[in-house]
Amino acid sequence: MTGVISFRLLWAGLEAPGESYVRRRDFIKAIAGSAAAWSPAARAQQPGMPVVGFLGTRASGDDPQLLTAFRLGLKESGYVEGQNVAIEYRFAENQYDRLAALAADLVRRQVALIAANGVAAQAAKAATATIPIVFTAGFDPVAVGLVASLNQPGGNITGVGILDVELGPKRLELLHELVPTATMIAVLVNPTDPARAEATLKQLQSAADTLGLQLHALNASTDRDFDAVFASLAGLQAGGLVIGGEPFFNSRGERLGALSIRHAVPTIYQFRTFAAAGGLASYGTSLTDSYRQAGLYSGRILKGESPADLPVVQSAKVELIINLRTAKMLGLTVPLSLLGRADEVIE
Repeated sequence: MTGVISFRLLWAGLEAPGESYVRRRDFIKAIAGSAAAWSPAARAQQPGMPVVGFLGTRASGDDPQLLTAFRLGLKESGYVEGQNVAIEYRFAENQYDRLAALAADLVRRQVALIAANGVAAQAAKAATATIPIVFTAGFDPVAVGLVASLNQPGGNITGVGILDVELGPKRLELLHELVPTATMIAVLVNPTDPARAEATLKQLQSAADTLGLQLHALNASTDRDFDAVFASLAGLQAGGLVIGGEPFFNSRGERLGALSIRHAVPTIYQFRTFAAAGGLASYGTSLTDSYRQAGLYSGRILKGESPADLPVVQSAKVELIINLRTAKMLGLTVPLSLLGRADEVIE
């Protein structure tokens, strides 16, 4: 009844002779507009409903299944977007120089927690030492200074480590098994993510020395770069290509797979979408499972746990996918021993 009384008092002050109809109509439209504006985002400002800031390196429409997995993790920990938690999304659109400003904006909005992937987590750490941060990253979080240690992160950051750079040597080894006559292999990295690129090349070079292979590094940081990279492989006489793990590349797995077929280059990457699109093979962890775990950790922190006390989770689910159709198209014979080790063979 309080709301009704307030509206009646307000209307009484607005109405004047000769303009009842017009003023009444305007008043009703204003009230209706106010109700429509009471969106989930507005409700999130109510006391008791925390706001999670999601800071992503990708474009807003890339990999929607990862956002779904993150929300699933939140739900499993008791939080449902729009009901008892709100999420403010910020996407860098694959322009990493935007991350600092986006992270600062989330801090200004005083979100309860920031979930960030890859280098976005580094931008979030630079922006705040108090707001909890949950990362999903394929590089060593200790080496880049995100956490003090995996078991005891300390500070305001914890998260999920994805086996990525560490799997680079194994990808090279698998490609060598698939193309045993190749003596030179190209490696694709993103120069705008220098820490990951350097770590990838360092690990792969060590493995190449052991296998007696030569490596040639290639760079791509925009969509325009991909065509030039694949066109250059023939001139380099590269027997194959290893694509380094990288958030920008991850969202373009299908295109990279299609390019590897178009240019007839034996190529290995980390996710199934690549192999399903025509790439020769993929070997890597499940990103959806990693984002779900990040959502679970976010929910635990919202309930009061400290990120300093939550060990970094290592996502250990690794899958080998081989596209046998592509192998036949390239004139390659896949060893039976390798087919037996594959989690999936696309025929």
